[in-house]
Parts: sequence; structure tokens; C-alpha cells
Amino acid sequence: MVNFLGNVTSKVDDKGRIVFPAVFKNAMLASGKTDMRLLIKKGLYDRCLEVYTFDAWERQSEEIRSRLNPLNRSHAALWRKYTDGCVEVTPDERLGRISIPRKLLEEIGVTKDVEFAGMGYKIEIWDPSERKQALLSNEEFEAIVNQLSV
Repeated sequence: MVNFLGNVTSKVDDKGRIVFPAVFKNAMLASGKTDMRLLIKKGLYDRCLEVYTFDAWERQSEEIRSRLNPLNRSHAALWRKYTDGCVEVTPDERLGRISIPRKLLEEIGVTKDVEFAGMGYKIEIWDPSERKQALLSNEEFEAIVNQLSV
């Protein structure tokens, strides 16, 4: 399993291409991954994009699908929303760039700069100012830690 850690800021070019950070590509290679396909989707709770290795995406989506009844209208609507805008990308061989549809970048407020944030099992892509606003304050963080330690 790949463990993505660290934060990297990058620029988006006019065609929506972004250099996939070497630290994350190296983490994939170090874990023995030869399949460099990635799945990018909108974040569930925040204004960011989530990036998964393709096999991690398959495991997660299968776990969710196994809980859904395809004949249940609300379950079908949930799955439709969950997969809306998902794109598969592979960093190009030469420069390691990935192409993200402009619509997805606009939905998270990205114009020029992006911040990649390694979250262990996934990477999040943010507009840097949006990420700063989404982070917990020290007080909120401590309160949650205290709740978990009970």
C-alpha cells in the first residue's frame, strides 16, 4: 500500500496540466507500484479533489457499492453523485504531468496554483487559500483529540 505524505505547491498550465509531485510518484514506486494510473474525484466534504491509486479506488468503490441496493432510488442517486466527475489519469512519461479537466479545477476554486496534500492513503488537491481555511484551528484539533482519547 502506498503512503502519501507531504505538501507540494505547483502551478496549473493553460491546458489544465499539473506536474504530479515527484515525492508522490516516488512513494508509489517505493511501494512496488508499476501501475501509475490515478483516479481523481471531487472531495466528499470539502472543496478539494481526492487522488487515489487506481487499485485503492477500486477497493474503496467496491466497499461502497457492496453496501448499496441498485434498486433503491436513493442508493442509485448516492452512487451517481459519488462518481460524478471521476477521471482516470496517468502522469506522462516525460514530465510527469497530469491533465485535470478545467471543470473540476474550477469547482474547487483553482486558477493558477494548487497544493497537493499527502493524506496517507490518498492525496488531496486544493486551491492553497481554500486549504488554509479548511484546516482545523489548534483549539478544534485539541478538542477532537481529547474526545478520541476518552
